[in-house]
Parts: sequence; C-alpha cells; structure tokens
Amino acid sequence: MKIIHCADLHLDSKQEANLTKEQAKLRKGEILNTFVRMADYASETGVSAILICGDMFDKSNISATVRNTVKNVFLTHPDIHFYYLKGNHDNDNFLDNEENLPSNLYMFRSEWTTYSEADGAVSITGAELGGNGSGRLYNSLLLDGENFNIVMLHGQESENVSSKKDKTELVNIKALKNKSIDYLALGHIHTFKEERLDARGIYCYSGCLEGRGFDECGEKGFVLLDIDTVNGTLTHDFIPFAQRRLYTAEADISSCDTSDDVIDEVNRSLRRMNCMDTDMLKIVLVGDTDISRERDDAYILAVFSERFFFAKLEDGTSPKVNYEDYKLDRSLKGEFVRCVLEDPEIPDEDKPYVIKYGIDAILSKNGGHKK
Repeated sequence: MKIIHCADLHLDSKQEANLTKEQAKLRKGEILNTFVRMADYASETGVSAILICGDMFDKSNISATVRNTVKNVFLTHPDIHFYYLKGNHDNDNFLDNEENLPSNLYMFRSEWTTYSEADGAVSITGAELGGNGSGRLYNSLLLDGENFNIVMLHGQESENVSSKKDKTELVNIKALKNKSIDYLALGHIHTFKEERLDARGIYCYSGCLEGRGFDECGEKGFVLLDIDTVNGTLTHDFIPFAQRRLYTAEADISSCDTSDDVIDEVNRSLRRMNCMDTDMLKIVLVGDTDISRERDDAYILAVFSERFFFAKLEDGTSPKVNYEDYKLDRSLKGEFVRCVLEDPEIPDEDKPYVIKYGIDAILSKNGGHKK
C-alpha cells in the first residue's frame, strides 16, 4: 500500500514579503497547483491515501478559487482517501462548516480518531492538539500492535512538554514511545526530518510542499510510504516536488576588486548549489572589503534579477579602510575620513562603517562610482 505524507501547504498565503504583486499572485497559483499535481501524481503511481498533517491553508478565510480547487481535488480523485488533520494556521476553515463533505475526505477532532485501510491491516490515527497536548491525550492513545500503525499530529517536537506553559503546538515525543507506532507523521516544521521514535517506529516531518521564504530554502516535497501489509514492513522516500526552490547563496568577496569579480564569485557559489533559473535567490555578500574598491550592488542585483524568477541581495561584508590612502587626500572624501578618524565620540570599531556609508553617500550625491 502506498501513502503520501505531506503537510504545511499554506494555501492562499499572501507571498508578498519579497515578491512584487504580480509575482506573489503567480506564486500563490503555483503553490495551489502543486497540491493538484501531487494528487495527480498519487493517481498515476497507485497511491491509496494522502495524509495532510496540518496547515493545508494559511488562514481561516480563503479565496473562492482555493476552496473550489481543493474540493475539486477530492472529488476528481475518488480512489484516493484524503486524511486531513488541521494545524495552528487552518483552524475553523470552510471544511468545518461544509454540509456535504466528499466521501473520501476523513478529518480528525480533539480526541483520537482511527480509520482503517488495507482491509484493517493499516490503521491511521490522529488528533488535533489545540490545547489538548496533555498527558491525558497521550495516555488515551491505544493502538493494536498487530496492525501497521500510523499516527498523525501537528506541532513542534519536544521531549519535555511539561516545562512549557503553552502546550497547544508541542508534540511530546517521549510520551509516544512504545505505543506500537510504526510511522509518526508530523506537520509544523517546514523542512524534511526523520528520526527514530523507538525500537519499532520512526517519526517524520515531511516539510512543506513549496518554500515561501528564505527561511525555507532547498528541496521541498512529500514523503512516499510503501507498506508491505503482509509483513508489516515499510520503505519510504522523500520526493522533491516543488515547482520552484529557494536558495541563499553566500559569497566571500574579500578578494574581489570589481563588480564583475563579485558576479563571478556569486556564480561560483551558485554552481556548487546547482541552482536553476526558475528558482528564487538571496545573495549574501560576506568578507572584509576595501571601501576603495569598485562595487555597484544595484548592477550586481540587476544581473541576477534578469536570470532568476526572483533575486535579492544583502550586504554582510565588513568594511576595510586603508587610512594611509586618505591622510594627504585633499578631496571631500579625504576631509570626511580625517574628521571621522579624529572624532572621539565615534567608537573605533564603528569608524570603518561610518566612513563606508559616508563615502557611499558622497559618491551617490556626485553621481559617481566607487573607484
């Protein structure tokens, strides 16, 4: 029996933190379409069930397009059973109030609910924490050890829930050990993670289907489970499935003398990461850089913005100033540098930054480039 474990789709997320309105609108459509593509993939590869472990939606009130598309996915894939457990983002969504839910959609509440698959050989059990992450809930989890047992939860893993005041989004891993769980399917963390639960089972975060920000870089997708229902054994793989990936490329430009040198260094970093032009990119420049060197960040960003769907640039460099170059300089730059160096109210560690930004301002006002 094949099962897909996914989570944290965050359908109808605004996507406007980095993107233009046009890009955000396109990206929202792509994320919704990835959910549709996943259901189609399930049909094409013989998947019997899809586990959605929370945060299918980004908020309670979602667009008509998302509502209609999600319902249509359920209806047009009648041979797939969809198991949907709500997370902290999608409580009280439209499916709670839907009068005629599709017959292949199965949901959970605040107490344990168990469904059977493969003629009873596979059990799928879940509960929505929502303030119920207490010892009582874990103590009430009773599973048949003869079955292959999957448990669905949404929350942050923790080994010491009792030390936290707010238990609504915490999954007590310790309390789930030795409960006859074969596969603990989790949502909430947006990166794939797999760990041993106990001698019998494992737990996995599938991560999100599509990255939405640069705190969600790299491959995104779902976990594909293949269960041997006769022997009760499991094989599983993480399946990359995102339409676009997000990457943070760090480039040390300490030895770069020109903007073109910086571009070459960023490209070297990108080749190591195997980025594609359809991806989204954040460039972080690091290293000690001499302020007398020529570097035009707007030009550098323009080069990569033309190449990638989206690109941004962050300056994480530390300015390096050769003060000897300015001792006899009679220009405005030289006078500015000498004034900063002689100012006792400016801490020595801050002077390179003051000089850097001051010279940048002088050059900008004069319409020049750094030479």
